[in-house]
Amino acid sequence: MSFPEPLQKLIDEFCRFPGIGPKTAQRLSFFLLSRPREEAVSLAKAVIEAKDKLRFCSQCGCLTEKDPCRYCSDPRREQKLFCVVQEPRDVLRLEQTGHYRGLYHVLHGALSPLDGLGPEELRLPQLLERLSQKEAGELILATNPNVEGDATAAYIARLVKPLNVKVTRIAFGLPVGGDLEYADDLTLSRALEGRREM
Repeated sequence: MSFPEPLQKLIDEFCRFPGIGPKTAQRLSFFLLSRPREEAVSLAKAVIEAKDKLRFCSQCGCLTEKDPCRYCSDPRREQKLFCVVQEPRDVLRLEQTGHYRGLYHVLHGALSPLDGLGPEELRLPQLLERLSQKEAGELILATNPNVEGDATAAYIARLVKPLNVKVTRIAFGLPVGGDLEYADDLTLSRALEGRREM
């Protein structure tokens, strides 16, 4: 099927988003074209404003309007506790829990040789510098529970060992309200390993 060139360009742009295939890109394009022009202009302005006003914090690497970000500049946060995450969106997710009050460090990826991401592409020198400057007491590794995340966590643990910092890994396991019968073997294994005393 051949679409008019402006429509095909719009579909192609949507296809560049992660998780959006051709069918979804078509649906989004037709939806956007069915809306009033003002909504399309508003969307375009929001994208441009976000690109123009947001940057990465020079200290932790999180998205922010001001540098340093609100987490790094908050004196009430625990200054010797660091949580390493892969992406800025992970910071927002952890903040939503309301249970973490330390500092963050965003790697902007995970070790993935197949994707050309080695230690040099991650923000590891900045992490080592921050840990040394703040005399960190604990480093929580909150990378994703997959091959890349596990490899990244293991690499960082070895990297910071000479700094005599306590290194912990967040526990992984069953979601609240989940049934054991629906959990896969790896999830059950991690739930058992991450158990704690009651």
